[in-house]
Amino acid sequence: MTVRVLTGITTTGTPHLGNYAGAIRPAIAASRAPGVESFFFLADYHALIKADDPRRVARSRLEIAATWLACGLDPHKVVFYRQSDIPEIPQLTWLLTCVTAKGLLNRAHAYKAAVDKNMEAGEDPDAGVTAGLYMYPVLMAADILAFGAHRVPVGRDQIQHIEMARDIGQRFNHLYGEAWREATGQSGEPLVLPEVQVDENVATLPGLDGRKMSKSYDNTIPLFAPPAELKRLVMSIVTDSRAPGEPKDTEGSALFQLYQAFSTPEQAEEMRHAFAEGIGWGDAKQRLVARIEEAVAPMREQYAQLVAKPAQLEEILQEGARKARDITVPLLDGLQRAVGLGGFQVAVTQAAEKKKKPAARLPQFKQYREADGRFHFKLVDAEGRVLLQGDGSESPREAGERIARLRREGVNALHALEQGAVGLMGERVGTLGEGVAGVDAVIEALRQLAEAEAS
Repeated sequence: MTVRVLTGITTTGTPHLGNYAGAIRPAIAASRAPGVESFFFLADYHALIKADDPRRVARSRLEIAATWLACGLDPHKVVFYRQSDIPEIPQLTWLLTCVTAKGLLNRAHAYKAAVDKNMEAGEDPDAGVTAGLYMYPVLMAADILAFGAHRVPVGRDQIQHIEMARDIGQRFNHLYGEAWREATGQSGEPLVLPEVQVDENVATLPGLDGRKMSKSYDNTIPLFAPPAELKRLVMSIVTDSRAPGEPKDTEGSALFQLYQAFSTPEQAEEMRHAFAEGIGWGDAKQRLVARIEEAVAPMREQYAQLVAKPAQLEEILQEGARKARDITVPLLDGLQRAVGLGGFQVAVTQAAEKKKKPAARLPQFKQYREADGRFHFKLVDAEGRVLLQGDGSESPREAGERIARLRREGVNALHALEQGAVGLMGERVGTLGEGVAGVDAVIEALRQLAEAEAS
């Protein structure tokens, strides 16, 4: 079975070394695994929640698209697209909004954090909170559910959003699953419920001050910083006061962790030995600059070429959107019909088709009472031919019980007796109808009835 994995990339800011080591590099490596169908999208609708400068959003979309391609993402082997190029995503967002409980959204971490911050400041709980922030989990659910993603790699802070996507999708399936199956003729559920994927081994790189590299701390090293800027930033990494010749600890060293992230195990071991031998901090930083430059320089060159050719990037993303919409268009068509939307002609045609196709005629049991006062039954085929003539019973209940057992147990309880008599678990229940050569015709009729009830 092919596993569908979906990764969203928020288009705000400039990617840094921490983004590369912790997200970009492992995600691209995972996309090359056999049996994996990977979807990568630029979450530019999400960016509007965090940024209101259109130039910044536009520039970030360009830079981040170029970054992923320069780092090795192959658009021929994955589906790489912009969220805003897929109109079915906001359409699905509204369908999901209409089944999402407000109480569920009230519990979203980002919204709760904003409310708590306002209350601590003595302000209105919803001061500065936009509907975009509040509805963020529903849009994220649509991103995932629109593509039937089986797994979504996220950090621990995003686990709740995947759980909410499952809750929302499950609610939609419960409300509209039967209507969807009727509208599309498909089996199963309309929306695939995703599983969260948390990689415990993802690298978290320290920044210039030793804390986690983050734009929030203003301690980042841009991934494609020019060589001179890269050197300046690395030389500003905070270290302790130990002089050259004094042994230095690799444990907790931001400089060593950065070096390790861009080196082979053998190179990292050589640096560990150099720390123990008392390498000077200036020398260690020069080695780090060289190691990062060796890894990043080819990607930086490719990045610059891509950024200089936005038309080429646009073509790649438009092709990705076409592949993406091969999935989303038919899905939304079925979902809209399931909730009662879609063209009138479709509904009229479907109703006409139902009228044209009368229900297939089935065998049936008939009960009646003879002049002798006993109660009888018979099993007839679709044309009305008697397959089994039941023996008389003292009461209609007894006759009904025999019919129920034949329906329920069928071939497992039925067997032929001599002279064309038919028995049910050792008890004679009747005889084969005139012209019926054997019990097979009775068995086939019972099978048809069982299948009809099961469907």
